Amino acid sequence: MDRETKGEWVVDELAKIALSDEKDAAYIIDSARIPEQVIAIKRAFPRVTLVYLTASDSELRRRYNERAAREGDTVPYDTAKQNTTEKLVGRLAEIADIVIDTEHCTDDDVFVRATSRMSLYGHDSGFVDVLVGGQFGSEGKGQIVNYLAREYDVIVRVGGPNAGHTVTEADDAPYVYHLIPSGARTHHAHYVLSPGMVIDVEKLLKEIAECKLDLKDLSIDPNVMTISEEDPPSEEELFRRIGSTRQGVGAATARRITDRGKDSVVTAGKVKELEHYIRPTYEVMFEALSQNKHILIEGTQGTGLSLYHGEYPYVTSRDTTVAGCLSEVGIAPARVRRVVMVCRTYPIRVESPPAATSGHFSKDIDWGIVSERCGIPRKQLEDQEHTSTTGRKRRVGEFDWRLLRQATFLNGPTDVALTFADYLSAKNANAVRFEQLQSETIEFIEEVERVAGAPVSLISTGRGDRHVIDRRAW
Repeated sequence: MDRETKGEWVVDELAKIALSDEKDAAYIIDSARIPEQVIAIKRAFPRVTLVYLTASDSELRRRYNERAAREGDTVPYDTAKQNTTEKLVGRLAEIADIVIDTEHCTDDDVFVRATSRMSLYGHDSGFVDVLVGGQFGSEGKGQIVNYLAREYDVIVRVGGPNAGHTVTEADDAPYVYHLIPSGARTHHAHYVLSPGMVIDVEKLLKEIAECKLDLKDLSIDPNVMTISEEDPPSEEELFRRIGSTRQGVGAATARRITDRGKDSVVTAGKVKELEHYIRPTYEVMFEALSQNKHILIEGTQGTGLSLYHGEYPYVTSRDTTVAGCLSEVGIAPARVRRVVMVCRTYPIRVESPPAATSGHFSKDIDWGIVSERCGIPRKQLEDQEHTSTTGRKRRVGEFDWRLLRQATFLNGPTDVALTFADYLSAKNANAVRFEQLQSETIEFIEEVERVAGAPVSLISTGRGDRHVIDRRAW
C-alpha cells in the first residue's frame, strides 16, 4: 500500500476516524514507518508533530527479545532488522520535530518532552498575543501569522493597505493580504478589522471575496477610516520626498483628524456595502475574552517605521510598536500574554525614488553580497525581493544590532521570530530542527537572543509553513 499510494493510505484511514469523532479530538499514530507517510499526514492535517524515539542497538535488542518472549514472536532480532523498511526507518529522524533517546529517559520523561513539544502545557485561558515587526517592514510577519493562526480563535488586523503581508499557501502559490488578517484563506477563525485601521473599500471587498469569508467570519469596526479617491494622488509629493507607497493611508489618517465633523470623513459604519460586517471591536474582544478565547493581533510594517520612534521623516503614518497596535485595537496591556517580534536576517527598505531616500541603514550592502555569503543566486534574490504592495524593488542592509536593541526596548518581546535564515546559508533551507541549522547561523541566533534578551522561538528557513522551526515553550 505504501508503494501504491506513496504513504497516503494512512491519511485516508485517519480521515475516516477524524470525520466521525468530535471536532477537537487529538490522535496518536503509532507508528509511521516511512517519511512519505508523515509528509502526507502533515499535508492533510493542520498540526502534526513527529516524535522520533530511538535507543542504542543493544537496548533495542533487549526490548525486542523481552517482548518476543512475552508475545511468543519467533522472528530473531537480527532477522527483523534486515527488513527493508526497518533498515531505512532512521530517515524519519531527519524530518522529525523532536528526537528522543529513550535509553536516557524514563517513560514519564518521554511523555513530558513529547507533550511539551506539542504545546499541550502552559495554555492560559482568554489571552491576547501581539506580533510586530522589529525593523522596517517586510520581515515576514505574514508567514509567521499564518503559521500561528490555527492556534487562535480571533485574529485582528491593524494598519492599512500600504502594508501587504505575503503568505505562501499549500500549493506554493503566494497570496498577499492587504487588509484581511493573514491566513484567512486557509484557517478558520473570526477575523477583525480594528477601529484604528484605514481601508480602501473596493480592495477590501475584493479581498473578502478572494478569502471566501462569510458574514459570521468577519467583523469591521464602524470607526475604521476609508480612503477617498483624492487621497492617493495627494501623496505624490510625499512619494518624491520619502518614497511613500501612495496608497492614501497617510492622507486619510490626516483627514480623520483635521476634518472631524465634515462629510469628507467616511467611516466604515457609513458604507452600505459593509453594513453586514459592522460590529464594534470592543464587543468582539469582550465577548472573546469572556469565553476564554485566544486572540492574535497582527501588527503592521516595522518598529523602524514608527511615526514617533522611527527615523523621521522616513516613517509611516502610525505608531507601529506593540503599544500602537494595542491602542488601535483597544486592548489593555495587562491582557497581553506574549509579544512576538519578527526580524529578518538582512533588513530591507523600499527602493528610493530619484534624488531622494526612503531612509537609511546602519550599513548599506547589495544583493550581490548577500548572494556571495548564502549561496543563493543574486537574480533569484532580486526577483523575490520586491514590495508586496507597490511591486518596487527593495534595498538591503547589514543586520542592525542597535535597532534590534531599540526595538526590543520599545516592544518588550517575550519571543523573537527570525526569518530568512536561508539568507545566512542556503543550506539552512533543508533544516527542520534547530540543531540542523549551520553552526554560523546558530551562533547568530544566540547573539540575537543575548541582545534582545528574549528567545528566538520561531525560525523561518524559507517560505511556507513547512519552513518554520518551532522552538516555543507555549
